[in-house]
Amino acid sequence: MFGSIGWLPNTVKARLYQNDACFGTWINSSSPTIVDYLRHLKFDWFLIDTEHAPVNQETMVHLLQLIGDSQVVPIVRVGANDQYMIKLALDCGARGIIVPLINSKEEAERAVSFSKYPPNGVRGVGPVRAHRYGLDFGSYLRAANQDILVVGQIETNEALQHVDEILQVEGLDVAFFGPSDMTMSLGLIDDRTNPRVIEAMKLVVESCKKHGKIPGILTVTTQETKTAIDLGFKFIGLSSDMRFVASGAKEFLKVVGRA
Repeated sequence: MFGSIGWLPNTVKARLYQNDACFGTWINSSSPTIVDYLRHLKFDWFLIDTEHAPVNQETMVHLLQLIGDSQVVPIVRVGANDQYMIKLALDCGARGIIVPLINSKEEAERAVSFSKYPPNGVRGVGPVRAHRYGLDFGSYLRAANQDILVVGQIETNEALQHVDEILQVEGLDVAFFGPSDMTMSLGLIDDRTNPRVIEAMKLVVESCKKHGKIPGILTVTTQETKTAIDLGFKFIGLSSDMRFVASGAKEFLKVVGRA
């Protein structure tokens, strides 16, 4: 996160706007040991999930500290489109924010505002880890509004109906398609390969192209990853730490007849 020259740019955000694909994974376990292992692999970013995973504030800080010593860009998914949650995650050192359930232009505008310092938003200023408690105060404040990656999740049928309006919001960088919630919203429980879901994915990608945004998605199988790449997604989550553990265990159990 920091180097000898002080504040360093967000390499993932820079690469995404150069049309490079960036690959990360979901951290659901809240395990420093698993994160410590995974950070030595060739991931571009990690997503610390505080929406569905049992990650409290103290654990979030510890994971951000651990990731900060690597080349992986740390991102936090907050529990809601909430000013305090977003401010806390950024103050603790997240370089990006994923905000769930963005269903309208107004909700996207709020997420962006909560993520930016004045005059672009309403984020408060404090003596926090993000700028090394003041050691990089000025450089962080000058860079943060441009540096932070702001991601809104498009994961309901309502969001699909307003996706063009949502993606007109300045300061929103990534439209992140949420397959699981989208299947529920469309009445297709856990049917992630349904043609209607694929069409929804295509709609988000096309809207991103139209409005200069980055399309993102979480994939949970290698085939889903290949499909996402083929459709044009650029900010791609490759499964999760817990799924990695489970899939490895299942392979061994299959060998001994306990699949």
